[in-house]
Amino acid sequence: MTLQQLRYFLATADRGSFSAAAEELRLAQPSVSEQVRLLEAELGVALFVRAGRTLTLTEAGRTLRRHAGRVLAAVEEARTAVAEVRQVLTGTVTIGVFGTASYYLVGEVIEGFRRRHPGVRVRLVGENSAQVVEDVRAGRLEAGLVVLPVDDEGLDVRPLRSDEVLYASARLRRLREPATLEHVASVPLVLAFATHGVRDPTRRQLAERAQRAGLAIEPAIEVEDLETALDIAARGLADTVISAAVARAPSFPRGLGTAPFADPFFETLAIVTRRQAAVSPAVAALLRVAERRLASAAPSG
Repeated sequence: MTLQQLRYFLATADRGSFSAAAEELRLAQPSVSEQVRLLEAELGVALFVRAGRTLTLTEAGRTLRRHAGRVLAAVEEARTAVAEVRQVLTGTVTIGVFGTASYYLVGEVIEGFRRRHPGVRVRLVGENSAQVVEDVRAGRLEAGLVVLPVDDEGLDVRPLRSDEVLYASARLRRLREPATLEHVASVPLVLAFATHGVRDPTRRQLAERAQRAGLAIEPAIEVEDLETALDIAARGLADTVISAAVARAPSFPRGLGTAPFADPFFETLAIVTRRQAAVSPAVAALLRVAERRLASAAPSG
């Protein structure tokens, strides 16, 4: 039994005659009928009976039709998958990432991807989840790795893992108890991502929580990058708010300590793509690696 025979058999079953099947396949009618007869000889059963000018499936033919359709669909799926792998083998893959992505196993994601596709160059671009989301929505990027919450209009969002948000201070007496919003609102704060402000997802959560409590949390110092914020906090000039992943990093300043919030909250990592928009094979391959690595990591809290 060959794939060719199955295709000829299905075409004949669909069109009701060898001549019509041959026309669809752009073959000579004897070629089609001969392959179907060889298939019947191998199976030892008749697959068609003639009813006037039309060929009708026998019970054996109807059974084979169900299986043959699945077989050919599986073959086509395998062919497509191999073609996608071939397309991934070269070129450049670009996705957006949020500013502190380096703390979240992103290096492991790139390592896993490059092991599978060493010929593909990788570009990770972006400064903040808010900007990445805008670029994906506008079609400037095919996909992005972001922190929630984001404005998801026109986007598909696939959450991966969550990490607890912590209060950090060089003044250890402030860390003896879980941090309350009232306390955070009363001390000088240094917060990163000055350009994006409350559009930054973590700052957005903090501001929304403060608003519900009738408070206003305004940073005394704003900087663009988290490393600068941590340095300022370690000098005791202001406290800050970070994710547990940052606190676990070897580069976390020794002079800083952390405490959970009295009312804990979390930042959630997610993959975003444009709704109903297919991504390229290379981007799809990188997203699969990211999903496996990040979703399997144990969440904090």
